[in-house]
Amino acid sequence: MISNWGFPDFDAHEGVHLFTDAASGLQAVIAVHSTHLGPAAGGVRFWHYADSDRAITDALRLSRGMSFKNAMAGLPMGGGKGVVLASNPGDTITQAQLEAFGRAVESLGGKYVTAEDVGMSEASMKIIATQTRHVSGLPVAAGSAGGDPGPYTAYGVYLGVKAAAKRGLGVDSMKGVHVAIQGVGSVGGGLAKLLAKDGARLTLADVNAGRAQALADELGAATAGAEAILGVEADVVSPNALGAILTEQSIDALKTKVIAGGANNQLETREDGARLAERGILYAPDYVINAGGIINVALEYLGQGDEAEVTARIERIPTRLIEVWDEADRSGSPSSDVADMLARRLIGRS
Repeated sequence: MISNWGFPDFDAHEGVHLFTDAASGLQAVIAVHSTHLGPAAGGVRFWHYADSDRAITDALRLSRGMSFKNAMAGLPMGGGKGVVLASNPGDTITQAQLEAFGRAVESLGGKYVTAEDVGMSEASMKIIATQTRHVSGLPVAAGSAGGDPGPYTAYGVYLGVKAAAKRGLGVDSMKGVHVAIQGVGSVGGGLAKLLAKDGARLTLADVNAGRAQALADELGAATAGAEAILGVEADVVSPNALGAILTEQSIDALKTKVIAGGANNQLETREDGARLAERGILYAPDYVINAGGIINVALEYLGQGDEAEVTARIERIPTRLIEVWDEADRSGSPSSDVADMLARRLIGRS
């Protein structure tokens, strides 16, 4: 009996769909992990992968994370993810490819709802929306739910970082707290600006070193290399770039008491959550802390509430983190395992 189709991250996904469009050159994966709570919601990213298996693995991991994220955020949405493969690093997606991806989404009949992620924008969603209505993250009127999810993710991560600092460091203020931020795009950059207003001491890193330096100059922060940032001695390390960066080797090199950031799938393996716990490092499970963006675009798609409702729901993120940490303390299990257990229960897979 085939259990995982040769992909260790295949977790009883309801569907994994591979699309090609010869005219535009589109190659895409849409993974639907669960529709137990509602349509599978999750953004689409445009990225270059070394091979197609890695693209499929990324879609599998990300879609499962979206199931858990939406469930823990109390949203009536399942989990899915789209990946569009770039032929070369640095490529930009074309209008024809976006239209073809929109047709791919439409072919699933509403099982999957897309939005922007890495390499995508509001403008991208507008083009996709010409081919399907199962899309969110579109420009909206002031005060409405929806639009670019990045700032909302950043706000939720900011609140989670403060909660983690209070829990792990015993501080009530971020003033003088040293936070090392990996990735200063929409989420990490927004987080850095919010923490700077609180008087935090920042070290910034990004694969685009110029972007990190420009933001550091603006905020009076220090910089470090994109990979070296994980080994910086800091009170809080905040990963906000790509995933699988917390490995046996990188965890051994950490010089921090708290990991709290917005990157998806930060742990390379499940065992890495236990490694963090064994070192006494407080971990904020990524799909709990980074739910702000999906809360925003989900309420847009569902037509439920306005920006005030989005903000109110995002401000519950610290409470959910505390619930996870409390249960981890009671059970002796890593916070990552506790979050997974709670999320699986919510999607009927306990």
